[in-house]
Amino acid sequence: MNKLKLKSMLEQFFLEDIGEGDLSSQALFNEQDHSTFHFIAKESGVFCGSEVIRSGFHIMSPDIEVAIFAADGEGIEAGTVIAEVAGPSADLLQAERVILNLVQRMSGIATQTKQAVDLAGSYRVRVCDTRKTTPGLRMLEKYAVRCGGGFNHRNGLYDAVMLKDNHISFLGSIDSAVKEVKSKLGHTVKVEVEIETREGLREAIECGADIIMFDNRTPEEIAEWLEDVPPHIITEASGGIQMENIVDYAKTGINYISLGFLTHSVRGLDISAKVMN
Repeated sequence: MNKLKLKSMLEQFFLEDIGEGDLSSQALFNEQDHSTFHFIAKESGVFCGSEVIRSGFHIMSPDIEVAIFAADGEGIEAGTVIAEVAGPSADLLQAERVILNLVQRMSGIATQTKQAVDLAGSYRVRVCDTRKTTPGLRMLEKYAVRCGGGFNHRNGLYDAVMLKDNHISFLGSIDSAVKEVKSKLGHTVKVEVEIETREGLREAIECGADIIMFDNRTPEEIAEWLEDVPPHIITEASGGIQMENIVDYAKTGINYISLGFLTHSVRGLDISAKVMN
């Protein structure tokens, strides 16, 4: 994780929440008042967000002491004390909610990813995320996927080519779209093509696609169509895949399964911050 980027993100998040000042804490506490918080898991799952806790509280005040008791990617049970933070009461309270929101979301993503990986992993398929992330939180959400045992798809529009149905429609054919991008990009950039028909699959193979995504295809279709794909081409399945049917897709022999729900509709892991008197 890029710590400089994280610091900048956290500063913006704190500014959004605190604004001109925390009216509650400023009215109740002075600089001499100190407290201790424990971050405690209220349900089992996979923890993620240690650097958010550490950096977040240190940004708020260098006088806050932070002790982390769980590693990112580690399984935790309900009642686990994840971290202890101690310092000026007002600073602790000003930082608490922003940090807790992020850690709960990241831990929820890591937990859900671990569940998907456990279901599909024995079939030698890699589970990965998509660009269906929360604007502003992509770095944290994709990090959480990795902590859950998953893999990252492209980070954005800038680090890989993915020709989807609309790109192909504009250019008129898969062949035209692939040839156009390959004529303008360097040899280190891979080209992924989204296909929905067997004819499209064959066209993508013939024009030199590096990766082929089977979009919204059934496991039966994928298993049959994979017979056409030479071994040097990476294959990916996406669309309509949930926990209930991920094993069916994993059994097809596909290389990657990309899951939008890992980030776009995840429920945060229930974690609380309790004051220790």
